[in-house]
Amino acid sequence: MRPVAVGRKNWIHVGSPQAGPKIAAILSVVESCRRMKLPVRDYMAAILPGLADLPLRSVTQLTPSAWANTNR
Repeated sequence: MRPVAVGRKNWIHVGSPQAGPKIAAILSVVESCRRMKLPVRDYMAAILPGLADLPLRSVTQLTPSAWANTNR
């Protein structure tokens, strides 16, 4: 979480009030991958391209832990 603390002042002016919760969600996923020792870049590359086309009920299959169970 050190990168979060270092960048906090830089993210004050990200662009909009909605940016804070979005950054928090992305960092939560990244930190989950790091704790599980998953390659963050591989996880994101596998998940992000088709994310917009998936139904909402499928999102639980895309969590870092679910992805690790199917891709290890």
